[in-house]
Amino acid sequence: MFNQVQRSKLLFWSLEILIVATLIWVCTKLGFLFAPIGTFFRTIFMPILLAGILYYMLNPIVKLLQKVKLGHYRLNRTWSVAILFLSLFGILAGGLFWLVPKLIQQVATLVRNVPHIVRMIQEILNRLNQHLSQYDWLKNVNFQSYASQLEHGLSNYAQTFMTGLTTSVGTVIGLATSVTIVAVTVPVMLFYMLKDGQKLMPALRRLLPAKHADQTMDILAQMSETLSHYIGGQVIECLFVMTFTSIGFSLVGLKYGLLLGIFAGMCNIIPYVGPYIGVLPAVIVAIGTSLVEVITVLVVTVIVQQIDGNFVYPNVIGRTLKIHPLTIIIILLVAGNIAGLMGMILGVPLYAVVKVIVENIYHIWQLQNERRDESQERPPSGT
Repeated sequence: MFNQVQRSKLLFWSLEILIVATLIWVCTKLGFLFAPIGTFFRTIFMPILLAGILYYMLNPIVKLLQKVKLGHYRLNRTWSVAILFLSLFGILAGGLFWLVPKLIQQVATLVRNVPHIVRMIQEILNRLNQHLSQYDWLKNVNFQSYASQLEHGLSNYAQTFMTGLTTSVGTVIGLATSVTIVAVTVPVMLFYMLKDGQKLMPALRRLLPAKHADQTMDILAQMSETLSHYIGGQVIECLFVMTFTSIGFSLVGLKYGLLLGIFAGMCNIIPYVGPYIGVLPAVIVAIGTSLVEVITVLVVTVIVQQIDGNFVYPNVIGRTLKIHPLTIIIILLVAGNIAGLMGMILGVPLYAVVKVIVENIYHIWQLQNERRDESQERPPSGT
């Protein structure tokens, strides 16, 4: 009897594995059927992602505006969203007229000065090579060859980049079209998300079975709160680092201080690794000037990062995610290998959401087991 049961289980799982393998093989042969679906999701992924991030950033402001009283009247949600959009368009227009020309000018100047910066780095490495060649254990290290490789690589990259801009007209037009589509669709999506976002939870509740509605809504509420805290906190943190790093670089006289400060702030969205990536271009530019400028750049970066790490981050994000730093580093490594830069940016919040779901499902499972045990231990009412 035991052998028959074992054979039946083995046959069952063998058939299951065979069916799954057959389905996978069939799907690989019918790739042309899934290609339009993949194109559809790729098309809507970026607008929905950007609109979702902006929704979590701006929804608290909309709630705050709804509390404003104008005489005996209180702003409804539609008017709050409209006022917020008008304010954002005004700020965006002012930023475009003031910020974008300065950035374009600094980018153009930086591209022109890349060969000069590389030559300065090469001279520094040559002097370093001459100074260190007196030590026996460093005689085999040829810093000059490394400098030549760096100069050759950067020159080739700059030449390829400029050639691509001038020759790949179709690619440039396609990129401009994609950016235009995203720029048009994201505000529309965002407007309706902010206007009708509060209706989503009640609508989902009506679709759920009454038995699991409360538990599911609790999980969704925790997920929403986690994303709201993380996204809003990361934006505030990046703006802080961006603003004060740009001011610090400008005060110490670093060239392209505004551009390099904005880059450092944008890199700060990547946990732990971002600050090191963000300061690297500033250090390279400073090396082309003097050692004193390198030290001042590092001092500015350390001061801003210390203020951010000790005051801004704990207050705007705090310990909401409750993720160990080692776990975050592992997430960054894995997500970076899987999806590149986008994986490094989205890996931590996605992990936090999955963590909330798993913890709640485990808690629900524990409660159900406890209730089952209590019902089994309770004696029958007739005894």
